[in-house]
Amino acid sequence: MNMMLPPMLLTATAETAIETLAEVTGNENLKPGVIQNYLKDLPDKAFALLVKVVFAIIVIVIMWQAIKAITNLVEKSLKKTKIEDATAKFLASVVKVSLEVFLAFSIAAGFGMDTASIVALLGSAGVAIGLAVQGTLSDFAGGILILLAKPFRVGDYIVVNGAGIEGSVTEIALINTRMLTADYRRIVVPNGALASATITNNNGNTMRILDTMVGISYSADIDKARAVATRVLDANEFISDKYEKVVYVDELADSSVNLRIRGWVKPADYVKAKWSMNEAIKKAFDKEGVEIPFPQMDVHMR
Repeated sequence: MNMMLPPMLLTATAETAIETLAEVTGNENLKPGVIQNYLKDLPDKAFALLVKVVFAIIVIVIMWQAIKAITNLVEKSLKKTKIEDATAKFLASVVKVSLEVFLAFSIAAGFGMDTASIVALLGSAGVAIGLAVQGTLSDFAGGILILLAKPFRVGDYIVVNGAGIEGSVTEIALINTRMLTADYRRIVVPNGALASATITNNNGNTMRILDTMVGISYSADIDKARAVATRVLDANEFISDKYEKVVYVDELADSSVNLRIRGWVKPADYVKAKWSMNEAIKKAFDKEGVEIPFPQMDVHMR
C-alpha cells in the first residue's frame, strides 16, 4: 500500500534535512532561511539584471554608431591635410580601436566588474599572445615604420630586391602591403619583410631614364646606326622631348659593338616605352640594313 505524506509534512521534512546538512557541512548558506530569502529576492535581482542588459545593448548600439561617425570624421579631417591617405586610415583605425576598448571597459564597469583585474588579466594574456604571434607584431611594427618613413606610397612601382617581387602599390595596410604586377597579378607582402628589405622605388622622381642596349656587328657603320636609333627615339610617343636623348657606344664586346640608347619617360609609361623601343629598334635596323649579330660558331675542317 502506497502512503502519501501531507505537503506540510514534506516541507518540514525537507527543511529538517537541509538544516542537518548545513550543520554537518558547516555551510550557513544552506539553511532554509537563507535559501528562502535568496528565492524571494531572485525576481528583483533578475529584473535589475535585465534592465542593465537592455541598457547596455542600447548604449552599445548608440556608441557604436558614434564611434563610426567619429572615425569617419577623423579620417576625412586628416585627408584634408597634407597627410597621405594610408596614414590617415591608420590613425583613424587607432582612434576607432581605442574608443571600442574604452566602450568595452565602460560596459564592464557598469555591470560591477573590477576593471583593474580585467586590465591585469589582459596584460598577462597580451604577453602570452605576443609570444605566440611575434611575426604578426613584427609586420604591425613594419607597417608603422613604412607609414612614418614613407619609402614608397600608394601608386609607386617598387622592386623588392632579392625577393623577385615588383609591382605597383595599391594599398598599405597595418599588417601587409598589396601590390599589382605588370601582368595584373595581386601580391600581398608582409610589412615586416618590406621594412627590412632593400626597396627600389621607380617612382622616386617624376621622370625615369629608359636605357636600351642593342648590339651591332663590327662591320656596321656606327654613325648610321646612331642616326637610325636617334630617329627611333624621336618617333617614340613615350620618350620626352624636354630631356636629353643620347646614343653612344657602351662596350666593344666579343661579337658586337653595343650601343646604349637613352631617353626620359614617365614612370607610369616605362614598361610600354621599353617594349615599343625594343620592337622599333629591331624593325628600323632591319630596314636600314644595320646588322644585329647573334652568337655563332665557325667550324673549320681539314
